Amino acid sequence: MLKLVPIQLVILTILVLANLFVGSSTRTKKSAYLMYEDRDLMVLDELLQVYDRRVTPTHHINLPTTVKCELYLRSIGAINPATMDYEVDLYLRQTWHDDRLRSNNLTRHLDLNDPIFVKRLWRPDVYFPNAKHGEFQYVTVPNVLLRVSPNGDILYMLRLKLIFSCMMEMERYPLDTQVCDIELASFSKTVQEVELQWLNEKSVTMYTGLKLAQFELEQVSLTVCKESFQIGEYSCLRARFDLKRSIGHYLVQYYLPSTLIVFISWVSFWLDVDAIPARITLGVTTLLTISSESSDHQSNLAPVSYVKALDVWMGTCTFFVFAALIEFTFVSYLARKRGNIQELKFEGSEVKATLIVPVSTMQEVITLPTSTNVREISSVILLPARMYSKRIDKTSRIIFPLGFMIFNAFYWFYYLF
Repeated sequence: MLKLVPIQLVILTILVLANLFVGSSTRTKKSAYLMYEDRDLMVLDELLQVYDRRVTPTHHINLPTTVKCELYLRSIGAINPATMDYEVDLYLRQTWHDDRLRSNNLTRHLDLNDPIFVKRLWRPDVYFPNAKHGEFQYVTVPNVLLRVSPNGDILYMLRLKLIFSCMMEMERYPLDTQVCDIELASFSKTVQEVELQWLNEKSVTMYTGLKLAQFELEQVSLTVCKESFQIGEYSCLRARFDLKRSIGHYLVQYYLPSTLIVFISWVSFWLDVDAIPARITLGVTTLLTISSESSDHQSNLAPVSYVKALDVWMGTCTFFVFAALIEFTFVSYLARKRGNIQELKFEGSEVKATLIVPVSTMQEVITLPTSTNVREISSVILLPARMYSKRIDKTSRIIFPLGFMIFNAFYWFYYLF
């Protein structure tokens, strides 16, 4: 028995030393783990163990959960009149209170941007009813933020790229004002479960220096609405933008060129009646140019069933150009009409020459210049209507500009005031 005692002591010593070594290694790893562990995140994990994300935060008291929304517009693209839509890059901020996440053990706000973790919490199912297309921003990381406060307040923020529909009224285009909306609504939760509200009167803000390409923003109005369907009534929000179109682009591209074309068409009134090639070339060229200008602006617009202000302008300019061409046709025909050619014969004279005299009345034959040797003329062909043609040209020089000025006065007064 005495010989076995040293052996037992050796074994016992080995076991004690091994236990001390393993315990020290375990404590070292555990202390290193606790060094990098966030106690607030551990508290949140404990809260989520009994958390049901399918239930609204106020389900236990039979009241709708109030979700306050806010929009921050980072950029707004040009409104396309052909497709009647516009692109917006915005931040959507939603805040609500969830008593299930309230804990006195939380020492600070927890900002989380992990999409997987966000899915573990209840979130409002907010969507944009008038959005035609949307994209979630992933550059360079998923643009999502979830902030959990110790008192149970939740902030949920997303960055989205959306294309909104804007049904425009084009009767006064391009001297028009438009109203475009951004609508938010609850997709599946009725007003008994979720109620949407704006955070404050300035819940829609814009990036400093943000400007629209073709419009000036006059006013932003916020309203609360409700959408009724067969399956229930849903809460919704609407941000309305009052926009006034800037006319500078259209003055340079449409109004001034078309006005110059009309002016050029009037040059034919100062050309002689016999300058047929010049007057025909001028009239046809200006008519084709104004027609091309009119069809060009139509290609950039959505086809509508009513007449627009620009259609009235281009149509009137086309009418003035066409009327100038018709005036030349009438003048040329009148000057060369055979029924207006009169022949005067002098008795006792021999046939030696034919004189075409542009006179307006027979009385002017008596007052022919004394240098004219009437005895050497067998006949005098009178063209009284030729003078009438010149008088029509002179009258057109006044009537056409005056008519265009009257049209401008009525046009701009009607569409601008």
